[in-house]
Amino acid sequence: MDISELMKQAGEMQAKMSEMQEKLADLEVTGEAGGGMVKIVLNGKGYASAVAIDRALMKEDEAEILEDLIAAAINDGKSKLETASQEQIKAMTAGLPLPPGFKMPF
Repeated sequence: MDISELMKQAGEMQAKMSEMQEKLADLEVTGEAGGGMVKIVLNGKGYASAVAIDRALMKEDEAEILEDLIAAAINDGKSKLETASQEQIKAMTAGLPLPPGFKMPF
């Protein structure tokens, strides 16, 4: 393989990675807890963009339960985001000459 072919492949890989980062940033997942009583929407970077809490949980003596459900919903969303990201990466890197076990830097 000559250097010009290698440079061409490197350029194609860089373009694919940029495209991949943009698509991953556009992901959106909803983490849920308490049978859907708490829902938190996370964007592709892991930031919460929306929170929905069933009004039945908004009682003074239920504060600890609500706090636990919010944390659980965030964790559920983060898990879903990681799974969705990995699926996107796998689909977008199909056909790229990456070594086995190569991990993306993001």
